[in-house]
Amino acid sequence: MSSRVYLDNAATTPVHPQVKEAMQPYWSDIFGNPSSIHSFGREARKAVEQAREELAGFIGASAGEIVFTGSGTEADNMAVIGGALANQARGKHLITSQVEHHAVLHAFQYLEELGFEVTYLPVDQTGMVRVEELARAIRPDTILASIMYGNNEVGTIQPIEEIGQFLREQGILFHTDAVQAFGSLPINVRELPVDMLSVSAHKVNGPKGVGALWLKPEVNLSSRLVGGAQERGRRAGTENVAGIVGFGEAVKILRADITQRGAKYLELRETMIRVWRESEISFRVNGHPERFLPHVLNVSFPGTDTETMLLSLDLAGIAASSGSACTAGSLELSHVLLSMCIGDEQARSAIRFSFGIDNTPEEVERAAAKTADIVKRLTRPQ
Repeated sequence: MSSRVYLDNAATTPVHPQVKEAMQPYWSDIFGNPSSIHSFGREARKAVEQAREELAGFIGASAGEIVFTGSGTEADNMAVIGGALANQARGKHLITSQVEHHAVLHAFQYLEELGFEVTYLPVDQTGMVRVEELARAIRPDTILASIMYGNNEVGTIQPIEEIGQFLREQGILFHTDAVQAFGSLPINVRELPVDMLSVSAHKVNGPKGVGALWLKPEVNLSSRLVGGAQERGRRAGTENVAGIVGFGEAVKILRADITQRGAKYLELRETMIRVWRESEISFRVNGHPERFLPHVLNVSFPGTDTETMLLSLDLAGIAASSGSACTAGSLELSHVLLSMCIGDEQARSAIRFSFGIDNTPEEVERAAAKTADIVKRLTRPQ
């Protein structure tokens, strides 16, 4: 048994053994191009469509509404950029939040370069968008909004139902990045007032390099990749058959235990917090106290700094992360934490622990105790 503990599942998850097994034949035996009409191609096509049915069934969609992509980032780009370009005749004003994943934020910044106007909604200290702020931002020329389902850094779950209902009444296209929420929470697009929803395979013990975008049939998108009629003409390029098969298998496994996963993650989160309280170290949990993704725990340890903590945790065999990007060898402050206005000291000492299906209460308790020891060492008076 490894002494190392992997607590960075919000970044990526290990591929499930059943997923690897399901993918194996599609590297060599069933290698046909799914667009080919001969038997080799038809075998590959059947596998792709079975995976599409699996994903569609899990989120309450029809198979024809699923577009497979090369990543969650591509799915976000397809929704935001493709949706804006296809509907710009109605207006050029767009809305998003300040705490989106960069896959969404950078897509909006790109659209600004093309002449669109973007309103970046602020959030409160829990990381939540207020519907009143959204309402105030609406203009006659607003055509599209994108607000994430659950935040990848602090786990805050946004009021998607209220936001979506309001936008639907205004006739504004609504996309939600559900990449981080997918796998922790049940999602049913028939019950959610959204028009487009992005997911990714590698967050749910599937392979990297595969994502998907669900969109309502009436949604008009401008294709981001051209050159072929794949994915019903919405995304050119030969499909990653093995990856898509793996995604379908991961969803099949997820479908069987989504409720248990959420409960398990919540238990692991509570275990970690309990150990820290018993250790009597100073810490503060970042994010919403009630509406949060159960597998994400973002916490600040006053008197420490993120970079030193991460290095110390790694040396202790614990994989965690900041929400920050590494630039020129130094960690930048998280745009999410800064947008929450929690103060520089709290933002500079934040660590994200995130749980997965392989984590056990025993190893999480051990990791929490080691973390407490590190905090005590780093904050001990010199």
